[in-house]
Amino acid sequence: MNQTVNISFEKTLLKEIDKIAKKEHRSRSELIREAARAYIEKKSKWQTIFDFTANSNSKKTFSENDVLDEIKSIRSKRKVS
Repeated sequence: MNQTVNISFEKTLLKEIDKIAKKEHRSRSELIREAARAYIEKKSKWQTIFDFTANSNSKKTFSENDVLDEIKSIRSKRKVS
């Protein structure tokens, strides 16, 4: 179920939103919903990386390869989803 909310934007930002929405043949609402979903997904992915780092720090030993392996793991999970 959708719920309506009121949001205020600076005029220049709203003009950019409208410009992109028009170019992509989408509504303003569709564009803003997609932007919100992308933001939430990005924050979630970074939180996973931060959590991994915090856990690895408690071991006192982690390398650049550990971080790269975790990034690969997250990316492979994304491909499956």
